[in-house]
Amino acid sequence: MGLLPITGITESDRSTKRLLQRLGPGRIVVLAHDDLDELAVRGLLQARVSAVVNTGRTMTGTIASRAVLELLEAGTPLVETSPDAFELLQTSRTITVTDDGINTGTSWVPCRRFTRQSWLAGYRAAQASEPKQLAGFIENTLKYAAEEKEQLLEPLPPVTLRTELPGRHALVVVRGSGYREDFAALKRYIRRVRPVLIGVDGGADAILEAGYNPDMIIGDMDSVSDFALFSGAELIVHSYRNGVAPGMERLRWLGLAAASLPTGGTSEDAALLLAYEQGCEQIVTVGLHSHMQDFMEKGRKGMGSTWLVRMKIGSRLVDARGISRLYPATERRKPASLGAAWLSFVRFLH
Repeated sequence: MGLLPITGITESDRSTKRLLQRLGPGRIVVLAHDDLDELAVRGLLQARVSAVVNTGRTMTGTIASRAVLELLEAGTPLVETSPDAFELLQTSRTITVTDDGINTGTSWVPCRRFTRQSWLAGYRAAQASEPKQLAGFIENTLKYAAEEKEQLLEPLPPVTLRTELPGRHALVVVRGSGYREDFAALKRYIRRVRPVLIGVDGGADAILEAGYNPDMIIGDMDSVSDFALFSGAELIVHSYRNGVAPGMERLRWLGLAAASLPTGGTSEDAALLLAYEQGCEQIVTVGLHSHMQDFMEKGRKGMGSTWLVRMKIGSRLVDARGISRLYPATERRKPASLGAAWLSFVRFLH
């Protein structure tokens, strides 16, 4: 467990997505994040922050997640304080964090240390509530699937693309759980097949981090970096069915042109449907959200549209999530050790 007290410069934002895009090392981060998820934790660790102050509930007892353990095991101090303290902390440039309070220089804000014991209590509470959470999630999924099934039967509105998709493989990348490790496990597939690389919002940054250039970026453009947007990729804004596209404003401000794709569901759903309807022979996915915990961490109470999309494109879909656990990095560094199983997987994708 990291030592307190710690004094440092603060960096704060109610949107953790926005915050992670500008974080520098050594900062004391002020969040308002209920159920701190894996993507947020990985971003905080990558930024090498000195401490985390959460004005939300780090674990609400509804999601049995181990994500915050990674932060604790790395020795990054984490404290919780009340939601109404966010505004005060946001306006405080330098603060000192202790085990039981935060000194802003002009005021004292009570806090409590989030420990492994805190995590265990939240984890056990979430496990106990899981049957109830699952029941609600299933009901929500079925309700919206029934409402959206007719819309899914209709083809997407026509969109003119410069990227050639018919007959090719598409690799759709999302910054979901384990995306970095799974993407690394696909290097041989990428080298051999040369699929179209499609980043869903921040998935474009994942592609760049891995040493590749995205061919297309699809999403509402809220979590992708400016650097990725200027990478030369074809840009497609996922808009509402009525044509309203909030993400288009950011691109206009940056002086970038983009096509608009009005459809329901998530941006991940839109990317899969576009690849499918444009005639991709195979659609391989990395980091896609695929189960209840995934969607609840995103604040979604069901997965009706995602369920329907997977049913529609299933014959062409290969979900590579978890492949890194089948082929650990120590084995991937030894070409001979991958053996027939790996080659079979690649041939299957081909």
